[in-house]
Amino acid sequence: MGEDKDTGVKVAVRCRPFNQREKDRGAKLIIDMNGAMTTIQNPETPNEEPKKFTFDFSYWSHDGFNEKDDGYLEAVPGSKYSSQRRVFDDLGQGVLDNAFKGFNCSLFAYGQTGSGKSYSMVGYGCNKGIVPITCDELFKAIEAGDPATKYEVTFSMLEIYNEQVRDLLSKDNPKGGLQVRQNPKLGLFYVVGLKKVAVGSYAEIDKRTQEGTANRTVASTNMNATSSRAHTVVTITFDQISKNEAGEETKKSSVINLVDLAGSERADSTGATGDRLKEGANINKSLSALGNVISALADLSSGGKKKVMVPYRDSVLTKLLQNALGGNSKTVMIAALSPADINYDETLGTLRYADRAKKIKNKAVVNENPLDKLIRELREENEKLKSQMGGAMPVAGGAGMDPGEIERMRKEMEEEIRAQLLANQEQMNEMDESFEDKLKRNREEQEAMGAAQANTQDRKSKDPHLVNLNEDPMLSGVIFHFVEPGEMTIGRKDATPPPMIALTGLSISKQHAVITFENSEATVKPGEQGAKTKINGVPLTGPTTLQHLDRVLFGSNHMYVFHNPLNPKAPENTPTKIDWDFAQKEIAKHKGFDTASAGMSKEQIIAQEQILELLPMVSEVNAISEELNKHRTFEVILISGAAMEGYGSKKGAKVVVKMKNLLNGNTWLWERGKFMNRRYMIQELYQRHLDGDEDVMKIPKEEDPFWEPPEDVLIGTANVFLQSLSYALDFDDKLSVTDYKGVEEGNLYVNITPCSDKGKPLDEDFFVEDPQELLGKPFHYKVTIKSAEVNKAKYSKGLHVRYKVYQDEDFTSTPVIKATLSPEFKHHRIITYPAVNEDQLGYFEQGCITFQLFGVQEDSVNDNRLMKMTTKELRQMEQLQNPGMQRRQTISGEASEESKLRNELEVLKKKFERLEKKEKRIQDLCSEWKGKPVEEQQFEPFWRHVSAVANSSGNKLKTRVEILNTVIQSQKMTQEASAGGAQNGSNGSINSGAGSKACIIQ
Repeated sequence: MGEDKDTGVKVAVRCRPFNQREKDRGAKLIIDMNGAMTTIQNPETPNEEPKKFTFDFSYWSHDGFNEKDDGYLEAVPGSKYSSQRRVFDDLGQGVLDNAFKGFNCSLFAYGQTGSGKSYSMVGYGCNKGIVPITCDELFKAIEAGDPATKYEVTFSMLEIYNEQVRDLLSKDNPKGGLQVRQNPKLGLFYVVGLKKVAVGSYAEIDKRTQEGTANRTVASTNMNATSSRAHTVVTITFDQISKNEAGEETKKSSVINLVDLAGSERADSTGATGDRLKEGANINKSLSALGNVISALADLSSGGKKKVMVPYRDSVLTKLLQNALGGNSKTVMIAALSPADINYDETLGTLRYADRAKKIKNKAVVNENPLDKLIRELREENEKLKSQMGGAMPVAGGAGMDPGEIERMRKEMEEEIRAQLLANQEQMNEMDESFEDKLKRNREEQEAMGAAQANTQDRKSKDPHLVNLNEDPMLSGVIFHFVEPGEMTIGRKDATPPPMIALTGLSISKQHAVITFENSEATVKPGEQGAKTKINGVPLTGPTTLQHLDRVLFGSNHMYVFHNPLNPKAPENTPTKIDWDFAQKEIAKHKGFDTASAGMSKEQIIAQEQILELLPMVSEVNAISEELNKHRTFEVILISGAAMEGYGSKKGAKVVVKMKNLLNGNTWLWERGKFMNRRYMIQELYQRHLDGDEDVMKIPKEEDPFWEPPEDVLIGTANVFLQSLSYALDFDDKLSVTDYKGVEEGNLYVNITPCSDKGKPLDEDFFVEDPQELLGKPFHYKVTIKSAEVNKAKYSKGLHVRYKVYQDEDFTSTPVIKATLSPEFKHHRIITYPAVNEDQLGYFEQGCITFQLFGVQEDSVNDNRLMKMTTKELRQMEQLQNPGMQRRQTISGEASEESKLRNELEVLKKKFERLEKKEKRIQDLCSEWKGKPVEEQQFEPFWRHVSAVANSSGNKLKTRVEILNTVIQSQKMTQEASAGGAQNGSNGSINSGAGSKACIIQ
């Protein structure tokens, strides 16, 4: 067996173009490439030196290309654009050459979701990626190869999701997925029962790839396994059988692994920040394990550590990639980079990951053995295993063990031996069956599939049909359901009678929907009460006509576009290309979220993207809550940074998920990271339920991702602007406490008063005309929270208020007052500034104090009758009682929209009444100012006075207005005295002095 000297893992990085969302928001480019070097610029520190990385290849595919008529992207002459073909020539051709030499080869793509991994690996349209080009070139090389050599190629395709392995070439996978076992002789892991098909051309591989992609799409819909969270592994086994000089038939075998990894979102951006169950889940456990394996192998290769345990066993992915990463394999990694400023942290993480991978050294050898020797060794091993099965099977170290434990271990050993016997037998059967017979069987299967595919393609242009949408463009347009004349039923396959279109997955009812097609027109209606269907983002409640290119969502996961070739006129403003993003924006819009990005700040754009990301996830978790009857409902909300302070927020509006206990009304606000972590655990729980695990319904609440201990809930916030303090004016008023939706939940009575260091109010006549007078002087003011009023009985369990003032690190809180909806807090706090500086004065003029009103929650059931209702019934009741939860409840939506508007109108009326009173007070000041001579009507002092009054609504405002009038008169006297100073110096001095004294006193 030959050994290869070039042992390093080759690493390449590739930068994609901006996507449409990034173009729409004017994203900034943070990646640059020069030869093999890649640099990344931190958008927050543009003056800093960019970070530099060097790889075997740095592929610039961001710009510098033209699109030909057939859609192929080619480099503009003189540009540094790297096409699909160039990437193959550098990476794929090497894989192919090594395969012919008899080396095992592996190529895997790593990167953030949406960074272009699938484009590099598979490609779209005529821009084929590494996998199809490699397969195509393989068969071209076989045709041009040695006629005396027999070539055999087999193909398999699997998916790893949530530590379960699914065979993508089979529609029937066992619950819990296929088992992964270790070959005791070779030490390598393999998938038990994975289907391997013989292929004789690239076209046959392409058809099998399409089959696997279709099965992957169905699984994505049924099992909630989104493409961004699943790994896809294509394995091509390439055997070259020839005779050696002794006339023995030998087989040179190469296993080619082509791996499209799941999205590499970092743990701190999608992880479990602040989650009590942080240690119980890992959104990307397999990728974390892969990172640990790469780090360990890098340490081994560098020689820095003598004893390093490489944790291959930590995940299914690392088990199957053991040979590719640390064993007998020529390995290539391509890391896909997102170029936009908004993705800086994720892209930097990808570059660092790739930088570690390039340090790995492998020892690849040619796999060449006599065929008869392989068969003989397998038979000998089987005989040995059978003898072990017939013997006593002693358990190592079992002397001091419990008999039950010994028996359990013995059964495990028997199971391992049986599995190994089965695997060996399968391998011998494969060797006994000729490759020609395998190829014949595969082609018969493909002929049947090909006829069905040809029929589908022919009907697409003639008959109305539904075609699927998926967040992964690779998985969109794969599934078709044709709409037959008359009535077509849609529902679960266990319905009686069976539906014509059977769907499996969350929120799919037995009799889900009925589509009627007559006279070139299709109508859809619910199949039963409560069946969840949305048309163009709006819930379906009655018969509705389907128009060409309408978007239809059945349940939580089945998204389709309706095509009607017989009546192909789409509604006005319908785009010609419908994709997943468009459909999700439509759903978000009908839930009340603004999806326009023009003029948005970076923080607002991030919030919008998170909303679009979270909405389908929240829908999914709500559906699981209903199926498992967890009495919880979830909702995506936008909440101000001030309101979220204490939930981990710092500034700007935040996207959070609100969880509500439908039995007692308790609510929790989860930031995105925490929700993503819980969603992952909820999916695991649901998967166990689907696999028939009876313990799912008995899980202790401490381990239940739906359960959370009660915590104080933020009822709402009230802001007091402090500009009045700049003029030594007090603020004394009733404030509206509003929740994150702007709905008034109660009132708060607050007083902000300039005072002495002992808290005594300043003299009635004290007034500051110019805020600059405060600079360098001591200043004290008192915050008083008098009382509150709330309008919901559930908050009588306890109320308290907290707030922060300038440069406070911790919150100041009032005591909790229970058993009342009108608590008297009587809270006082004196804030002292020994010498007012510019920052503190700026805080007075521009800042505010945000008071947060909290209610105490208890883990109890308010009404035992609710326990008899299902989660689905409780959620329906919740939506009826709170129509504002969803923007529209029906296709037309007029009723719920009118109710929402009435509610908003009442809030605006109350605000208007308060503003009207304040306006009257300001008008008095304006009238006085208007009466002044023109030369005295200066804007700046006028604006300062009006602003002070506008932000002061205390009881002493009338007195302050009178003081302002006195100031005006005093200024007038001073100016008159100055004007007459030349005629009467003595009187001028007296008048001037009097004016100055008056200003100081006031």
